[in-house]
Amino acid sequence: HVSPDGRNGALVEVNCETDFVAKDAAFVQFARAVAQVAGERRITEPAALSQEKLPGGESVDAARQALVSKLGENMTVRRVVTIEAKGRLASYLHGTRIGVLVDYSGGDEALGKDLAMHIAASKPVARSRDEVSTELGERERTIARARAVESGRPEILLDKMVEGAVNKYLSEVTLLGQPFVKDDKQTVEKLLVARGATVHAFQMFVL
Repeated sequence: HVSPDGRNGALVEVNCETDFVAKDAAFVQFARAVAQVAGERRITEPAALSQEKLPGGESVDAARQALVSKLGENMTVRRVVTIEAKGRLASYLHGTRIGVLVDYSGGDEALGKDLAMHIAASKPVARSRDEVSTELGERERTIARARAVESGRPEILLDKMVEGAVNKYLSEVTLLGQPFVKDDKQTVEKLLVARGATVHAFQMFVL
């Protein structure tokens, strides 16, 4: 859900048991209503969200239970995240399994949609290198060191090999470093510079 002014949004993961139910109109409508409530009221905990009232007056949990009875499958509101934009939000849903919100400034709506689609396709773990968790960076460094030692190259080359491998990894997993899906001759960072745009943050759920 994205607010009409594009400044606030929410991603909600609602689980069911089969693709058949995931595509059911009543289930889709329920998921959208839950996301709207989460976004409008800035709710980030599933337990709190389940107690909130939907526009019809019933709680999210009561509506969930009614839908379980109607469709014959268990359903859960598994996770929720809200985002307050520094710029404006673009959103993208890939089928029923990937959802993206991206906060950006500059460019136009088409660029925002392209960025959200890129994130869904390339699944970056962070916006930029300095936002990759220390734990993830150290894990990759350890793996790169082990591979470098196994290669049997002289000790003097190992540090350079490790740095090269870590830099390659950081390019591959960060939004700014990835080749843009619609034009792999340029990185997302270069695309943004060319369009006078900035990505402030993004959120992604992958089932």
